[in-house]
Amino acid sequence: MSDLKILGISGSPRKGRNTDYCVKEALKVVEEEGLEPQFLSLADKEIKPCTSCWVCREKKECNIRDDMDEIIPRLEESAGIIIASPVYMGLMSASLRAMMERALVTRMRDFSLHNKVGGAIAIGGGRNGGQEYTIHGIHNWFMQVDMIVVGDGKPEGHYGGMVWLAGKDAEHDEDGLRTVRSVARRVVEVAKLIWGNR
Repeated sequence: MSDLKILGISGSPRKGRNTDYCVKEALKVVEEEGLEPQFLSLADKEIKPCTSCWVCREKKECNIRDDMDEIIPRLEESAGIIIASPVYMGLMSASLRAMMERALVTRMRDFSLHNKVGGAIAIGGGRNGGQEYTIHGIHNWFMQVDMIVVGDGKPEGHYGGMVWLAGKDAEHDEDGLRTVRSVARRVVEVAKLIWGNR
């Protein structure tokens, strides 16, 4: 197995549910493709919102002490990051948004996430339940921290992994899970191209 790590982040406040399931499905592909899968759930993490104090600009670290102290190094040591969020009111979860805001410190560390590869997954209750908006939000963050964004590389998904629950669990949406697996394959493919010889 390669020492390249792909970090899968579940942005759901509900542990062991559909978002976790989708991230773990993506990470199965990562392992099959020979890279090291890593899983991170935000469900039990304390992540306070950014206060725009700008201490990170001078000190190159965040002024707030919480679980972001553990999360930032995990982001920085990964060759690729797959982020999944449930769709809440047409947008990503609050805990995921807080993590993204606090990752501002990576920009102050000379863009320490530069050229990491990012793939996005959204899980919604409806087929058109806000998955694209949620994925766009994740993509926007990838670009803010200077990562490389990939889609799913297939004609059916375009933007990333999109899962529709339709009153059931994610495992019943095989079409959606196909896009999840495709995103994982693209993250691995591009991560190998960029980081494989380093």
